[in-house]
Amino acid sequence: MQALIERQQTKKAPPLFKAVIQSTYKENFAFRSSMAVSLIVQPIYFLVNYFIWQAVFQVNDTVSGFTLKTMLYYFAVSSLLGFLNWDNADGSLQWLVQTGRFITYQLRPVHYLYYSFFQKVGHRILAFWVEILPIIGFYLLFKIYPIPVMPIWALVSVSLSFVLSFLINYIIGTIAFWLVKTDGLRRAIMVIKDVCSGIFLPLTLFPSIIQKFLFILPFQFISYVPARVFMGSYELAGIKLSIPQIVGLQALMVVVTFFLNRLVWHLGIKRFTGVGA
Repeated sequence: MQALIERQQTKKAPPLFKAVIQSTYKENFAFRSSMAVSLIVQPIYFLVNYFIWQAVFQVNDTVSGFTLKTMLYYFAVSSLLGFLNWDNADGSLQWLVQTGRFITYQLRPVHYLYYSFFQKVGHRILAFWVEILPIIGFYLLFKIYPIPVMPIWALVSVSLSFVLSFLINYIIGTIAFWLVKTDGLRRAIMVIKDVCSGIFLPLTLFPSIIQKFLFILPFQFISYVPARVFMGSYELAGIKLSIPQIVGLQALMVVVTFFLNRLVWHLGIKRFTGVGA
């Protein structure tokens, strides 16, 4: 029965995608000031990193293959990826399950996975104007130009990163089918995800044994890999891959994560009882 509902939802979904994007954009545009807070937070975060790494590179010319210029470039690109990839798919799904309101989405003519994804698309289109462009302007003051060495491959990698980030957050959100209220656990997992994705530090700064572990996880493909694609080279755990090779591996990880997402979903939906609806 569930499979039949999902097939019917998928058939009816495409005409609704544009409407979901537009409605999400308009809804969040009314509250765009909450997004603009990042225009204060992000420059402070960058300045802290700037002064820290400036002090580090006064002692060493290079750190794990990075110069001061390339390190700042990496942080600039990874922060922009953070803005682009942000979504609250995990929190929204947990709230719907906890309140029982998720049952209404089971009756709608579009699968919640696709509805939630295109909500993210609409929200991030707004973020491009409100957050990303102003922050790029801030980086230009430091003569940091986040221009990719290989634009086409960078665009592909960023797109895959966008999808992968959503799928991982969505999987985290499905934990609610088992635990209902998952705020603490979700925060812990999200911190681990951010650290392992390379948002705070390039992954090559970790000990080699940890790098080997990070190489097999999907998190590096969210931030570290697209940032390295922007830079035109990739290396982790002593493994050097060409840009087409690492982007191909990133695409494969998206496919694997999608099927894992579907598996976890089908196992979790069986436990949903609609309590609180």
